[in-house]
Amino acid sequence: MPAVFLKDRSLLFVSGAEAQSFLQNLITTDIAALGADEARPGALLTPQGKILFDFMIWRDGEGYMIETDAGQRDGLLKRLTMYKLRAAVTLAPSTEEGVTVSWGEDAEGARGSQGARDNRFAKAGVTLTRRAGRHGDGAEALYDALRISHGIVTSGSDFALQDAFPHDVLMDFNGGLSFRKGCYVGQEVVSRMQHRGTARRRVVTVSAATDLPGTGTEITAAGKPVGTLGSVDGGNGLAIVRIDRAGAAMAAGTPLLAGDTPVSLVLPAWSGLVFPASADEASA
Repeated sequence: MPAVFLKDRSLLFVSGAEAQSFLQNLITTDIAALGADEARPGALLTPQGKILFDFMIWRDGEGYMIETDAGQRDGLLKRLTMYKLRAAVTLAPSTEEGVTVSWGEDAEGARGSQGARDNRFAKAGVTLTRRAGRHGDGAEALYDALRISHGIVTSGSDFALQDAFPHDVLMDFNGGLSFRKGCYVGQEVVSRMQHRGTARRRVVTVSAATDLPGTGTEITAAGKPVGTLGSVDGGNGLAIVRIDRAGAAMAAGTPLLAGDTPVSLVLPAWSGLVFPASADEASA
């Protein structure tokens, strides 16, 4: 199976005697529970609970490797440095550029070579590893098709930073959001959403009988907006939609359209979520 080099990913290395407590008090991921060869998603939130930076994080020797979009790295480094103050923590860009993702048989080999198993894909029943640097030449479109088919989003293509809550992108199900570890930036807001059950926007996989229109196309039901199309791979794609509105439309037999294209929406099976059929059910 493929090993794909993602050239637009960058890495930060966080080390020092207080690295774990420093990160634990800032980001959404439960660092203390992070396995030795496990990569989990995470985010640094705004005080209002929206995603300011998103990333993958795994243990690397005595420190932590943070993988993020190349366009986010310098901003994330600056923000973490602002929080550092006098903590015994060292923050530095990694000397390696890009990340290689491998799955299937190639993933098992990569785990023995400092590769970390991506917890998001593990939830979906796929063994996929992430490894700093270039270790393969598979087409990047193969990776995009894999994550689209399993409902795994990425910022930029599928949602805008500072516009989405962690619940919107299923971080409450994929291992990237902790409700037990204590306070971190934005924690009060996401905890309130969790306990009140107010999350309405969720990731769905989108399918059509023909090629889907482009990223950013509005999905509607009876002319009313339901969500926005994200990554697209032919007749398959991802979107973040209001599941209460989409569920009510499906229950009433109202067609869902991406632009003028009829589409079907499915919540990722690994999330365990179902579409509510009414507003009352959505708030239950």
